[in-house]
Amino acid sequence: MSKLIIVESPTKVKTIKKYLGKDYDVTASMGHVRDLPAARLSVDIKHDFAPKYAVIKGKEKLVKELKEKVENSDEVYLATDPDREGEAISWHLATLLELDTEKQNRITFHEITKSGIEAGMKAPRSLDMDLVNAQQARRILDRLVGYKLSPFISQKIRRGLSAGRVQSVAVRLIVDRENEIRAFVPEEYWTLDAKFNAPCRKLFSASFTGDETGKVKITNKEQADSYIKRLDGAKYTVTSLKKGTRKKNPAPPFITSTLQQEASRKLGFQSQRTMRTAQELYEGVDIEGIGTTGLITYMRTDSLRISEEARAAANEYIKSAYGEKYLPEKPRYFKSRSNAQDGHEAIRPAVPSLTPERVKSSLSSDQYKLYSLIWKRFIASLMASCVQNTVKAEITGATEEDMANGKFCLFSAAGYSIKFDGFTALYEESSDDEDEEGGKKLPELNKGDNLKLKELNGNQHFTQPPARYTEASLIKAMEENGIGRPSTYATIITTITKRDYVKRQAKLLVPTELGEATTGLLKERFPKIVNAKFTAQMETQLDDVGEGNADYVQMLHGFYDEFDKTLQKAKEDMKDVKIQLEEDVTDIPCEKCGRLMIIKTGRFGRFLACPGYPDCKNAKPLVTKTNAKCPKCGASVIEKKSKKGHTFFGCESWPDCDFMTWDKPTNETCPQCGKSLFKRKGGILACLNEDCKFEKKAERKKKKDE
Repeated sequence: MSKLIIVESPTKVKTIKKYLGKDYDVTASMGHVRDLPAARLSVDIKHDFAPKYAVIKGKEKLVKELKEKVENSDEVYLATDPDREGEAISWHLATLLELDTEKQNRITFHEITKSGIEAGMKAPRSLDMDLVNAQQARRILDRLVGYKLSPFISQKIRRGLSAGRVQSVAVRLIVDRENEIRAFVPEEYWTLDAKFNAPCRKLFSASFTGDETGKVKITNKEQADSYIKRLDGAKYTVTSLKKGTRKKNPAPPFITSTLQQEASRKLGFQSQRTMRTAQELYEGVDIEGIGTTGLITYMRTDSLRISEEARAAANEYIKSAYGEKYLPEKPRYFKSRSNAQDGHEAIRPAVPSLTPERVKSSLSSDQYKLYSLIWKRFIASLMASCVQNTVKAEITGATEEDMANGKFCLFSAAGYSIKFDGFTALYEESSDDEDEEGGKKLPELNKGDNLKLKELNGNQHFTQPPARYTEASLIKAMEENGIGRPSTYATIITTITKRDYVKRQAKLLVPTELGEATTGLLKERFPKIVNAKFTAQMETQLDDVGEGNADYVQMLHGFYDEFDKTLQKAKEDMKDVKIQLEEDVTDIPCEKCGRLMIIKTGRFGRFLACPGYPDCKNAKPLVTKTNAKCPKCGASVIEKKSKKGHTFFGCESWPDCDFMTWDKPTNETCPQCGKSLFKRKGGILACLNEDCKFEKKAERKKKKDE
């Protein structure tokens, strides 16, 4: 009998074939095969939001080939990814390929390993239509919001804009944070920072905490100076010493959101890069001496559960590599969030004994870095706690006269030392807060010790506004607010930056004027669309549909009927309103009337137009000049866009000069002929003058601390 298995990604095909043998044919659907066509709404609102699906353009040949394979197979198994979207893809495949949707032909692989594939093959089931309907509901919701709301905001702000149901809330988080920063009024405060020599002659730091009246907050320089003056000639004594121990427990293994956050902090990866690399590790890598195998479990999960088999394998590794004492007395279990779907295990190495060093030579740089992070986090999560010795010293300072009158100043110093390193021998979680937890190591101190003051300074500070979001902190905020789901975070951030609602400044996410204007309009006219609580409620309703506890058509009616009324009212109230953005105004004067031209967006992209329209109808292309000169004629090189939106560079004298290149212009000139150098892939600076052809390696930019 011939058996056909259809997966999503072609990367899995080779691995699965290897483990199942010649009786099975494995092929890939290359992701989605059917969707709502983009040219129209494709949702029949009047007939209970019936979706009008069609084969995705360009996949007709693939679908035909799949149908032929199905006809020549005795058994067909649908093995798309083990999540809500994967379930929907299997349903679309079953519908197109005319398979029985009630037959037990749906299998899931939570890891692409021999044991993971065998486990999946042993547990075929029928399609979960509740999961399919939940995914359909999400797709229809997003289509309704996008296709109904986007034309409205495009008309009111700028042509070509689009609004997303979840993306709009993410932009609002960033805009609201920016408004908090603008409204923040800093408050001045001062600290008194001392450095003391202990009896053992080691230097340590302590901070002023108060005086004989209790805790004191210093708010100005005069107050700080008065304490410094009061302490002139003072003697300092350790009057209290508290010693103890504390346990520090390891972080749990990764879920999707925490993996994206930690990869951002530790590796500098953007969420899309993290998920792309994780997908490669899950689908399988050709490991020297082993062959192609999946290195991690499925990477879209919100569950902290791990299998007992994986726990046992990890414990064996910990015992052999570190010793028995590095295992906790009782096995450690982590509790998932209350709203977690718990469909998969946490993200962990599929084979814990495959250390990062063992597979390093078979992995790309990104794959090695991410696998190392996942592997260390998982192993550390099952290791013994770190035990720290803590010490807190209270230091009294006063002149003899003040002490006689019951006056004194108090300083405090706290620190710790490692009694047992435990899991920290392997891994420690990063934090958005860079302050060191619990102080630093203190020298040996005893109660009654007299200390020698080395330095006492008053330092001015100001309270700080809340920090702008990074990718890591935005993902954390979205997770805490219930906005989106693990599989959507990377897409959300990519979308809002690509659409120019948000821009990156180093690692920070900052709203553009366009993002602020769009958010302002949505807050005023569609408050529910950009309300985090409402969006979280929608996610909960989608979960209810996926669990079989709600009807998706009723859910769509509950949203759309009110949304449509709000949209019609907004259109009526704002029929003569147009929002003008300051960032669209240029410093280029109109040649015909002298007004400063503005940037507009048309069918073929952005262009310059006179704001005096219809009195003045002057318009011209928007040209972005570079500092480079054309190697053929010496005119300026300008940035251009291809029909597919890709950036290339050409001569501004086109069509008289036909120079064009994909290489990026630089500010450097050729040492041989003096013409501009262009940067090629691989960091090569090249002269494009055909009579010269000079090349050199681009110099690496030095880091600030080098």
